[in-house]
Amino acid sequence: MALRMLMGDRAKYLGIVIALAFTSFVMIQQPATFLGILRHTYGFITDVGVGDVWVMDPKARHLDDVKPMMDAELQRVRGIDGVEWAMPLYKGGIRARLDSGDFVQCQLVGIDETTLIGGPGRMVLGKLADLRQSDGIIVDAAAAQGQLAARADGSRRPLGLGESIELNEHRAQVVGTATASSNFQSMPTLYTTYARVKTFLPSERKLLSFVLVTVKPGEDAEKVAAEISRRTGLAAYTTQGFIDRSLRHFLGNTGMIINFAMSAGLGFLIGAFIAGQTFFNFTTDNLRHFGVMKAMGAGTAMLVRMILVQALYLGSMGFGLGAGAGAVMGFQLANVDPHLVFRLPWQLILGGGMAALTVIIVAALLAIRKVVRLEPAQVFKA
Repeated sequence: MALRMLMGDRAKYLGIVIALAFTSFVMIQQPATFLGILRHTYGFITDVGVGDVWVMDPKARHLDDVKPMMDAELQRVRGIDGVEWAMPLYKGGIRARLDSGDFVQCQLVGIDETTLIGGPGRMVLGKLADLRQSDGIIVDAAAAQGQLAARADGSRRPLGLGESIELNEHRAQVVGTATASSNFQSMPTLYTTYARVKTFLPSERKLLSFVLVTVKPGEDAEKVAAEISRRTGLAAYTTQGFIDRSLRHFLGNTGMIINFAMSAGLGFLIGAFIAGQTFFNFTTDNLRHFGVMKAMGAGTAMLVRMILVQALYLGSMGFGLGAGAGAVMGFQLANVDPHLVFRLPWQLILGGGMAALTVIIVAALLAIRKVVRLEPAQVFKA
């Protein structure tokens, strides 16, 4: 009976569902996009996927604030008690000259040639071991099909295996493509060996960006990081600590979190107001029906249950449509453009559902208050 009453007024029914769907859409799409953008701040760290401790210059504030160190620092770190192994890692910028003659600014990553520690986590074409070939580089797959795809004849074809680009007037041959996280500058990522970085960047005196450390079994990573800092004077953070440091810098030095929060908050308030007001008006318009049922012997508890059933149905329907639309749009856009990262953890879905439920429950409580105070005799007055 409650659902028939609800769907009988089709205009108000659709209005409430659409308003709740809009609220849920904003509450899902905006935070999920923001979480995806946040991943840019530490995506490179998770791509590396190995190492318990990251060692860097003490003045480096976050992942992209690289302060080069002397290669001798690597040996100092290796001599610290508790260190199982330590490997060099280079991260910096370089200009690539394409076959078309265009220049593209890229992110160059140099990894240890012997162990290949620090390389991309998932290869698309080729093998990571092919990086040991002469002048070999691995290109991130998205850039190979996008920014690095320009040709001399004006066409755009994906950069394939065996083809070459020019790095600082040195030939670099593509031996593989891999999946790499996007960065804030949307620059293509190129992987090569640490030794070959010195060929591509001969003018650089300091090349060591980070030292990747794995601690011995049974050792505490936090304590080893503290010992490295004390003995060498360098900054040392656990992997999670380095991620947190990069996140804190981003959140503390940009206004993006405020912008996203304002967008999500404004959308939530608008949708909540429309849905709540429409549901309250719907109950008010149907007071005569509730009055008749009350006069026929329906108890207050039954009428309250009817309103709650209507509210829960509307909340479920609106949230399902809104959250589904937000997820589909976000993932589709991310598939079209790899730089648009969309993250939708279950906690966000739960939070969005609770927000939609809160809106409709508050409106239901206001409506219940009006129904409870209703006198059955009022509906029979002329």
